Amino acid sequence: MNLNQITIPSINIEESVAFYKTLGLHLIVDVIPNYARFECPDGESTFSIHKVDSVTKNSGVTIYFEDDNLDALVEKLKKKGVKFDSLPEDKFWLWREAHLQDPDGNNIILYHAGENRKNPPWRIN
Repeated sequence: MNLNQITIPSINIEESVAFYKTLGLHLIVDVIPNYARFECPDGESTFSIHKVDSVTKNSGVTIYFEDDNLDALVEKLKKKGVKFDSLPEDKFWLWREAHLQDPDGNNIILYHAGENRKNPPWRIN
């Protein structure tokens, strides 16, 4: 089994599409104002947004996007006006993370874990 895509809700698809394009995702399905789907620039997974009338901010959904050059990506995004809740820092679980929110309040973590993503020292055999 392989994860195909994640779909999140949005009250304003146009604003969300602009935001995720700024992050570097590639728009592949445009049924705005009701739905949009993106390809991630690396890997095979896709990410989509569907129109809803309301969203619950901080609903517990967290979206993780990994980038090998996290610090450079964050600097590039800051120059484009993206606001971060926290800048890149090393975590005790061996990931480097930066935190932000999309226009609907969904939590996003941009991170780099490398080999530790699937094979941390405490992985169960």
